[in-house]
Amino acid sequence: MRPVKRRPAQPSNDAQYLPALTGLRFLLGIWVILHHLTGNKMLLDQWNQSLPAPAQSLMRGGYLAVQTFFLLSGFVLAQSYANTRWNRHSLARFAVARFARIYPAYLLSLVVVSWFVLEFLIRPGRSLAQKVAVLSDYAFVLQGWRGTLGVGWNTPAWSLSCEFFFYVCFPLLLLWLGRGGLLRIYLALAACLVVPIVLAHASVPAFWKPIHHLSDFVAGIAAARLYSALAKSGIRMKRIGFWLSAGAFVAGAGFIIHPQVLDGTLMNLNTVLRPINAVLLIGLATGGGFIVRLLSTDVAGYLGKASYSMYILHIPLLWWFSQYTTYRYGSAAPGWIGFLFVA
Repeated sequence: MRPVKRRPAQPSNDAQYLPALTGLRFLLGIWVILHHLTGNKMLLDQWNQSLPAPAQSLMRGGYLAVQTFFLLSGFVLAQSYANTRWNRHSLARFAVARFARIYPAYLLSLVVVSWFVLEFLIRPGRSLAQKVAVLSDYAFVLQGWRGTLGVGWNTPAWSLSCEFFFYVCFPLLLLWLGRGGLLRIYLALAACLVVPIVLAHASVPAFWKPIHHLSDFVAGIAAARLYSALAKSGIRMKRIGFWLSAGAFVAGAGFIIHPQVLDGTLMNLNTVLRPINAVLLIGLATGGGFIVRLLSTDVAGYLGKASYSMYILHIPLLWWFSQYTTYRYGSAAPGWIGFLFVA
C-alpha cells in the first residue's frame, strides 16, 4: 500500500480566492489611518470637526477596524489551510510563511524611525536598562503584552503581538474547529462572546491584548467553518450574501454612532461588533451584491494587498511628515495637508 502524502502547511492551489475580503482590507487600513489623523490636534482634526456628528463618530471609531482585521485573519487562514495535515515539517513551513508575511514590513517601519530611536537612546532621563527593555520590546514585537512603552514610534504594532500569538494557536484551533460539525462551531461563536466579558471581570490585565483579542481570531475561524458548511449545504448563498454584508455594515455603523445603547449592559463595542463582523465576512465571502463587486475590482484588490504595509508604515512615516507640517503650520494644519499624507 502506498503511503499517504501529507500536504504542506501552505495555502492550497485550489483554495477559493475571495476578492471582496482583500478589498475589505483596504477599507479597514484607511479607517485606521483616518482614526489616527482625526485625533486631538492631528492633521485632520479640524476637518473632522466640520463633519456631522455621526460622521465624526465613524471617523474616530477607526480603532475598531483592528478587531475586524483579527477576524479576517482567522477567516482567511482557516480557508487557506483547511485541508492541511499538520506535522513537524508543515508547522515549520507555516511559521516561516507567517513570519515572512509580517516581520519584513515591520522591520522597515523601525528603519524609518531609526533617527528618532537614536534620539531616544542619547536623551537622558531613562536608565540604560530601561532603554534596552524598550528596544527589546520593539525588536521582538512585545508591545501588545507590555502596555504603554512611553514611545510612539509605531503604535499600531501592538496588533502584531496579537497576530504572532494567534499564529502559535492557529493549528490547534483549526484542528479543534474542523471537527465536531456545526454544534462545535456554534459553541465556539458563543464562547467568543462570553470569554472576553469573563476576562474583563476576572482581573486579567488589560494590556495583555493578545489574550483579550484571541476571541476575535477564533470567531474568524468559526465564521470560515460556518461559511464552508453553508456553501456545501446547497443554499444559494449569493442571494442572501448582499443582505448579510449590507445588514452588518448598517448594524455596525449604528452601534459605533450610538454606543450609548450599550450602557448598563455587560457588552461593549468590541463585544457587540464581534458577531456583526463574523456575519460581514460570511456575507462578503458569498460573492453576491454590489458591495462585493465594488470590493472585488482590480483596484480594490491591489490596494487591499498593499493595506498591511500601509497600516504598519503610516505612523513611522507620520513622524517625519509631522516634523515639517507641524513646524510650518502649527497644530492647526489645513485639511489638505492630512489628505496629502493619506495619498
